Amino acid sequence: MDHEAALALFDREIREGAQPFSPDSVVERVGGVVRHVGPEQGWNGVLWSDLTESDADAAITEQTRYFAGLGELGREFEWKVYGHDRPDDLGQRLRAAGFTPEPTETLMIAETGELNLDAGPPPGVELRPVTDAAGIGLVVDVHEQAFGTSGARLRHQLLAQLDTAPDTVVAVVALAGDVPVSSARMELVPGTRFAGLWGGGTVEAWRGRGIYRALVAHRARIAADRGYRYLQVDASDQSRPILQRLGFVPLTTTTPYVRGH
Repeated sequence: MDHEAALALFDREIREGAQPFSPDSVVERVGGVVRHVGPEQGWNGVLWSDLTESDADAAITEQTRYFAGLGELGREFEWKVYGHDRPDDLGQRLRAAGFTPEPTETLMIAETGELNLDAGPPPGVELRPVTDAAGIGLVVDVHEQAFGTSGARLRHQLLAQLDTAPDTVVAVVALAGDVPVSSARMELVPGTRFAGLWGGGTVEAWRGRGIYRALVAHRARIAADRGYRYLQVDASDQSRPILQRLGFVPLTTTTPYVRGH
């Protein structure tokens, strides 16, 4: 893989050319910024920017004012900063404007045709496709246990996608008997060469048994069957070694900067 070319393609197709995450969202380009505007319970934020030292602060002020004006109380939003974004001090400028950085992750990409896809779940664990509200409930349950955060936004997004655009998402839950122990989803972006792996989480008692690896391989097989060339992951420090062993390569970092409403 040509890493520089893959990163440029990712920027062009997934960030600058972003598509709405759900049917009740829109993507807007305002000057040098591409923002995603969703409902209050959806994801709101800046996905891409092309800024310089001379116009970055004005763009930050403009986006802060815009999201503060949504709804009665304004809207929390995220500015997603990548390691190669400009200006070099964009993160510092966001902190100075009242944004709070969340943990940095690694953008990793793999070509579906070059991955090791033989990994399966351990004995006693079954991977089950999610196709209805009951399955989404299992995914949300795992999410809240694994990450310790509310799954309300995830529930809203998955319900909307499965209802109106089921071909854009693949969700799967790992069950030990009737107990959900891990879950994940894959976002399939029409008209692009990328499928994104998201939300891979396992409840603590079931970690270290190869379930996450099996979920990656399961989704990668589906992406390959549907003609997607690349898989993309925002990898934590815990998942990065597993993904590297499967064939993913790190391209840059990504840090969410969050501004409350």
